[in-house]
Amino acid sequence: MSTQQCKPCAAGSYSLGSGLRFDQWDAIPAGFTNLASFLDPGPNGEDIQACNSSSWMPQGVYLESNRDECTVSLVYAVHLEKKGAVSFTYQYPDNNIFFEFYVQNEQCQEMAQTDDQKWIKVTNNGEWDTHTVNLKSGTNILYWRTTGILVGGKMVKPVLLKNIQIEGVAYTSECFPCRPGWFSSAPGSSSCQSCPSNTFSIKDASSCTPCPAHHYSHEGWAECKVLYRWLEPKICVENVTGAVELPTTGQKEPCPPCNPGYHNSNDSTCLPCPPGTHSDGTYEPVLGYEYKWWNVLPSNMKTSCFNVGNSKCDDMNGWEVAGDHIRSGASSSDNDYLILTLHVPGFKVPASLSGMTGSEFGQIVFVFETICSADCELYFMMDVNSKSTTVVESWEGSKGKQSYSHSMTRNASVTYTWAFQRTNHALDTRRYVGDMVKIYSISVTNVVDGTASSCRACALVPQNSQRAGSSCVPCPAGFFIDRDTNRCQECPPNTHLAGRHTYGQDACVACGPGSISNKEHSRCYSDCSFTHTENNRTLTFDLSPLSAVASLTIGPSFTTKGTKYLHLFNISLCGHEGRRAAICTDNVTDVSSKDDQSDLAQFVNSVDSFICQSTIIPADGRGFRMAISSQSISLADAFIGATVDTVLDGVNAKPELYPENLKDVPDINFFYRSNQATASCDQGRSSVITVRCNPEKSERGELSVPSSCPAGTCDGCTFHFLWESASACPRCAEDDYHKIEGACKGGVQETLYVWNEPKLCAKGASLPPRSSSPCEAIALWLKVGVGGGAFVAVLLISLTCYFWKKNKRLEYKYSRLVMSANKDCELPAADSCALAEGEEQDDDVVYTQKPSLLGKLRAIANKLGGCGLLGVGVWLSVSQGSFATLSPSFPSLSAANLIISLGTVVMVTGFLGCLGAIKENKCLLLSFFIVLLIILLAELILLILFFVYTDKVSENARRDLKEGLVLYNTDNNAGLRDAWNTIQGEWRCCGVMNHNDWYLALHDNVVPDRCCQHFYQGCGHNASNVFWTRGCYEKVEEWLDDNKHLLGTIAMCVLVIQLLGMAFSMTLYQQIHRAGKKYEA
Repeated sequence: MSTQQCKPCAAGSYSLGSGLRFDQWDAIPAGFTNLASFLDPGPNGEDIQACNSSSWMPQGVYLESNRDECTVSLVYAVHLEKKGAVSFTYQYPDNNIFFEFYVQNEQCQEMAQTDDQKWIKVTNNGEWDTHTVNLKSGTNILYWRTTGILVGGKMVKPVLLKNIQIEGVAYTSECFPCRPGWFSSAPGSSSCQSCPSNTFSIKDASSCTPCPAHHYSHEGWAECKVLYRWLEPKICVENVTGAVELPTTGQKEPCPPCNPGYHNSNDSTCLPCPPGTHSDGTYEPVLGYEYKWWNVLPSNMKTSCFNVGNSKCDDMNGWEVAGDHIRSGASSSDNDYLILTLHVPGFKVPASLSGMTGSEFGQIVFVFETICSADCELYFMMDVNSKSTTVVESWEGSKGKQSYSHSMTRNASVTYTWAFQRTNHALDTRRYVGDMVKIYSISVTNVVDGTASSCRACALVPQNSQRAGSSCVPCPAGFFIDRDTNRCQECPPNTHLAGRHTYGQDACVACGPGSISNKEHSRCYSDCSFTHTENNRTLTFDLSPLSAVASLTIGPSFTTKGTKYLHLFNISLCGHEGRRAAICTDNVTDVSSKDDQSDLAQFVNSVDSFICQSTIIPADGRGFRMAISSQSISLADAFIGATVDTVLDGVNAKPELYPENLKDVPDINFFYRSNQATASCDQGRSSVITVRCNPEKSERGELSVPSSCPAGTCDGCTFHFLWESASACPRCAEDDYHKIEGACKGGVQETLYVWNEPKLCAKGASLPPRSSSPCEAIALWLKVGVGGGAFVAVLLISLTCYFWKKNKRLEYKYSRLVMSANKDCELPAADSCALAEGEEQDDDVVYTQKPSLLGKLRAIANKLGGCGLLGVGVWLSVSQGSFATLSPSFPSLSAANLIISLGTVVMVTGFLGCLGAIKENKCLLLSFFIVLLIILLAELILLILFFVYTDKVSENARRDLKEGLVLYNTDNNAGLRDAWNTIQGEWRCCGVMNHNDWYLALHDNVVPDRCCQHFYQGCGHNASNVFWTRGCYEKVEEWLDDNKHLLGTIAMCVLVIQLLGMAFSMTLYQQIHRAGKKYEA
């Protein structure tokens, strides 16, 4: 600094001149700062406090990011004298952590960057990549920011960062020493070099020192280790008392057999069977890999070991063969990753299956078990076309012996990887060396260069071909190979081919109930139609309005740190020719590698299914510029069937999870299954969509999940959905409507057809048009009643006149007898009283004292009251027509007819009582008593039935009144129209229950003008007006409730009058009877 001249750095150190390099991470270098925050803090900042312990941690040769949900930024500020760049080496294996790098200026404004520069590309496990961003001159603030997404509670793999280099700074004033294991031999070096194998160096070294005898080291090691000729890594010593020496050569044992498709050679290796085999043309080889004997590691498999914190196990084998299985090795540390890879160059579908349209090109199946005492984990991953390794499935802890399969859906090169880690915590001592994983067998089908362990029958060339019967040909899609002829035959209708099995008709599996097969017979699906027969009634459903893909968002839910996330379900119920139209897509890596993900998206980023699920993290929940979709999974790869039953193929719809269906239309259950097994669902996932008729919903309806299972599933394996829709109602038929006959006016009767209430159908049959037919103005029963009443009245009048005349004659004769007795002082004895010659004694008239004035007035009042009611009824019928005829089911039940009927009954009853009392006739009095008794009993029976069936009577009355609204605007129902106008105006009500009743009845958004609170002509046609909100039925109920005491008093008075009438008539009857007995005596 004193001379302001550049000088070369001494040997053992280096300088970048105008650059900075950070490659030693025993501690956070000066100038770096950790900033921990939570992008969605609570109201009291509790989440910020919870993140105080989160930071980037130095691990010697690299930095390790946080593993929690906190957002942690590694910040470094640097001033550039000229344009420069920053580059760093990183490892980013888990996309459940968001890793971004961005630059701000001195005003804390983010510099313009592309998505590829800001969002870091995901790397394979154990793979290091380099990221470079150009910088402008001036102050640059560099941010390495990570944010974990811990949905489901699974631990994430941290981001590793090392070798940060910045170009464009002012010339440095110091030299940086080489770290241990590295050296620089010449002065003025710009970098250090790693020590070769079997050498080591200390810090600031200018050369490397060879290891002592019996010691060794790997490239870049800072120390040497003792060399032993034991199984690597050496985990025991032999130079102590009691140590076990190296065992001598044991007895020869037979080698394990070769895997299928291989044969033994003279050098104890297995070689593929030579291609010089022959076939008679009726069978083809089943090519693939099948490994179940592990004498040596197959040539297309490799094993390795690595540790992100050190390189101690880099040259060790991660797995070792053990006869009937291959198992994880000992490694050097408990947190080492033990890697086993299997490379498949591609897939080739056999000739007999190449015509099929299924999406499966091959399948891998392996049998394994894990034996663990800690938090071990086994990962199964795949790398398609060498783009990026993705975790397919993982298992934590000990797992019993089990099989796992995975299908390959594209013909591409793929590398399968098994990675085993005993624990993810770095420990100084070995604690879990006994934890291991065993793989017993691995099978891959349809491999390009695979060997054949078996043959399958194939379809032969047709007989009319030149090569008939000599070679295999592919069957077209939807065909199977006939066992007898080895020819291709099409599967029967509504069957599908089970997987890649095509030999024999049993390969065609019948579709489930309510489903059909597509043209290729590759899968079954619902065509959105369904038929159900019950109680001699057939219901036909058209669910086509529900065929479009529907979405359901559930949540929000929150993780332990408060991160908000949602569950998004996409559902394809039916249609689409069997195509699985529901698609869920991950966009976690879309922002960072759009071009490189084109092939990978078909395997990882996109899921097509009948039902799929994604986890959505809203943009406002974590401060991202867009919502994040991740963890997309398929819940329904295959359609099992649709039925009204609650159980199908072992899947239970569990109707008790939803509110009870009170309608007469049964629920339809759609059953789906995904056979892909998971760690928690050994048999795969299943889903049930319950479709329910609800006329109050729209055609598309509404999706929901059980309230007791807010995530859509109660056990994580079976998902339940309820879809309520008007489209789920059956198609309308003739049974769904009934006719209403209007009143007969002018010899014409109108007939209307209305839907049954509630309407539980859609589309299908329509209502017949309104019709008119000739009729008689007076109903037949009314004619018979009036005629019968007139006949009875004439008969009673005739009898009265006859009795009156008879009694006059008897009075006259009786008076003559009295006068004669006064002359002779005694009455002559006679067998009969005043009988004329030729007359018979057929009269039984007994004269007693004359009736009282009160009795006569009461009798006259009864008779005049009945006549008055009859007169009022006749007047109403003549002058008001069918006024108050509100019920379409009983068009003759008007106010006039009711008053006429009541007046007739009162008049006849009063006539009997009046005549019987005046003439003191026992027969008439007894008839009067019997009529009153019948009326009283009828009233009591009706009253009891009303109280027992109150709800039913109320329901029928409401329904009948609503149906009567349809007749409001008809020409022959002026009385009904006047009645409703009067009632709605006087009672300040509208419709039966509310004004919506008029909308349904008139099929328009209009109401009668009397429904308006501010009445004027035509106000009911303006929907913006204010209508009476309460229905007339409710007002009537309220009036009856308010006046129940008055009505009860009136009823009691009527009852007392009826009882008194019965008592008086029977008393008078007894008096007349006793007087007659006395007279006879």
